[in-house]
Amino acid sequence: MDSDRPGWRQCCLSGAVFAVCMAGTTLPTPLYGLYQEKFGFSELMVTVVYAVYAFGVIGVLLAVGNASDAVGRRPVLLWGLACAAASAVCFLSADGLPWLYAGRLLSGLSAGLFTGAATAYVMELAPDDGGSRASLVATAANMGGLGCGPLLAGILAQYAAWPLYLPFAVHLALLAGSAALLLGIRETVGDRRPLSTVRPQRPALPAEVRAVFRPAAIASFVGFALFGVFTSISPAFLAEALDVTDHAVSGLVVALAFFASIAGQSAVGPLGVRRSLPLGCALLLAGLALLAGALWWELLPLVVLSALVGGAGQGLAFRGSLSAVAEASPGDRRAAVISTLFVVAYTGISVPVIGVGILVGPVGLEGAGLVFIACMAVLVSSAAVYLLRHPLPART
Repeated sequence: MDSDRPGWRQCCLSGAVFAVCMAGTTLPTPLYGLYQEKFGFSELMVTVVYAVYAFGVIGVLLAVGNASDAVGRRPVLLWGLACAAASAVCFLSADGLPWLYAGRLLSGLSAGLFTGAATAYVMELAPDDGGSRASLVATAANMGGLGCGPLLAGILAQYAAWPLYLPFAVHLALLAGSAALLLGIRETVGDRRPLSTVRPQRPALPAEVRAVFRPAAIASFVGFALFGVFTSISPAFLAEALDVTDHAVSGLVVALAFFASIAGQSAVGPLGVRRSLPLGCALLLAGLALLAGALWWELLPLVVLSALVGGAGQGLAFRGSLSAVAEASPGDRRAAVISTLFVVAYTGISVPVIGVGILVGPVGLEGAGLVFIACMAVLVSSAAVYLLRHPLPART
């Protein structure tokens, strides 16, 4: 056991770096209302600023998503930290929408660089028999970091000075510490190649994986769309409909969805993929129903419950989707298929959110939210029905 400690220490340190980077991607969430007051832009612009992040992630995943396999994990993660730092500088310098767009795009680039490379790095640094625990570390780092971002920003914005500056200054300090930590962690890619050998990854869907991919993609799309709405719209709904202007509360509500996702992903192991994916769809549907009730009756407890239930459903559905798709894919096409699933998921975190922003003008925030919920409920119900009629193979 003692011989395993250095490996677990480095595994956990790399997970901490992962969490710090991902926290930066959700840091602006409870601050959008303040930016609206300062720059005078509409709710639609909030959703566009938010969605720019997803386009950055998708671009990196398709263009250089496999770069760390060639040049090594640490160089790619250092580039990711540099993009995150540049994003923080943009927010610190912001005097209008262009700076916010630039900050969100750079944040997306950092997340795109980290998503695959950091997950692989955490798993490779763990002892040989620690794959399951390492997977949990990676999951907790990813979703935990996403949850800590709005929580940190909300607390600082509510209880400290300079609400639009201090959160990003603190994040810059955390990024500097993360870079120092990263330099002390060993590289895990032995046979490294020049960056010029990296080729863009094309979305791929072999015939044998299509039956599994269809419900997995729908569930992933809906789960990420739900997160997108929570992180872009819920602070405005809390302030306008429920008169909750406490930034710390807004940040906590969003954080709860991400923390619940960790719990959902952790449950996939005991439940098995075959049961996790349909159960995740059912919880997503329940989370959407609770969110509809929260919008209709304007009740804060229902907002919190929708975050917890929907977040758990997203965790179950997404990790179940990843596992099912990976198992069904041919070995030589697995990475491309998984990248395709991520592209679908991150499309879910952007396009529906912009749609909600467009609808806010003519039908109001509550009406736009209800239209979104109805569309997502139809999608996730179709995935659940498909899974009932075509269950996944028993081995999953």
